[in-house]
Amino acid sequence: MLSLVPRDAEAAWGRILSGYRVVEGLTPAQRSLVSGIADTILPRSDTPSATDVGVTEWVDLIVAEYYAEDVRTPFIAGLDAIEAQTRSTHGRAFPELGVEMQRQIVASLDVPADRRTPEARAYSRLKSLVVYGYFTSERVQRDVLHSQMFHERFQGAADMPPRRTP
Repeated sequence: MLSLVPRDAEAAWGRILSGYRVVEGLTPAQRSLVSGIADTILPRSDTPSATDVGVTEWVDLIVAEYYAEDVRTPFIAGLDAIEAQTRSTHGRAFPELGVEMQRQIVASLDVPADRRTPEARAYSRLKSLVVYGYFTSERVQRDVLHSQMFHERFQGAADMPPRRTP
């Protein structure tokens, strides 16, 4: 579902970290929904939450600038359907609900009765984006996974330690 390779993820995160903001991306209500769902999927614990590392901005950039129109349009419609269903059922927007109710809604989206609904398809795509964005973020790479995906500079002629011979 996600056709980004690590180099593209690094480039997208680089744009976000440089302060770039998407001009015609998600609406404020959609961004709020994405943030709420993202933090329900990956909440803050002894590690940062999804929004702590900027996953909302990541999703906004990927959807606006990497998705083709035939993928973006149904995804956006699905987000709007999730919000409409939440408001219809619970009388409030997803971010306005308590944590336990948010968890229940996400659990129901995670195992839908019909995977072909716009809500189920959008949630599935959003979950993939959230997880992929989280684990490719610089902060998670550096502070949680202790790996280095983002290189500070090119070291093409780096010295190699001599090999020990037995």
